[in-house]
Amino acid sequence: MTETTQRRNTAGGKGDQAPPEARGKTEIADAVVAKIAGMTAREVPEIHHLGGGMTRALGAVRQRVPGGGSGVTQGVKVEVGERQAAVDLDVVVEYGAAIADTAADVRTSVVNAVERMTGLEVVEVNISVDDVHLPDEPEDEESGPEERRVA
Repeated sequence: MTETTQRRNTAGGKGDQAPPEARGKTEIADAVVAKIAGMTAREVPEIHHLGGGMTRALGAVRQRVPGGGSGVTQGVKVEVGERQAAVDLDVVVEYGAAIADTAADVRTSVVNAVERMTGLEVVEVNISVDDVHLPDEPEDEESGPEERRVA
């Protein structure tokens, strides 16, 4: 079951005099924050993939199953409270990238995107670098069709 967070807008106003934006509540599911964080992290050029080796393998299988999902949240874990969110990312960085600088870029991008889109305060973005992608390594199976060994 997906957890959700409830937010109440406490902007000024009394009873029926409350401004329209203060009437009601907004719930943001954990999956929404995870998708925003995953998409944003992937936009950083030095990030090759999200998720560790086993996570990527399971994601490739899940993508091949009808209705299995797109894997946008692969390698992303979030905790969402009423007003705050925390994000954990498992990443694979391109060889040659300055890992500390790349992590800082990912952190900045994820914090800005999640806060802008959800209004939640991001209290932390923890990044675990699981691997470095070398230029001569073959792409994962999920990248393209396999060559046939028989005709």
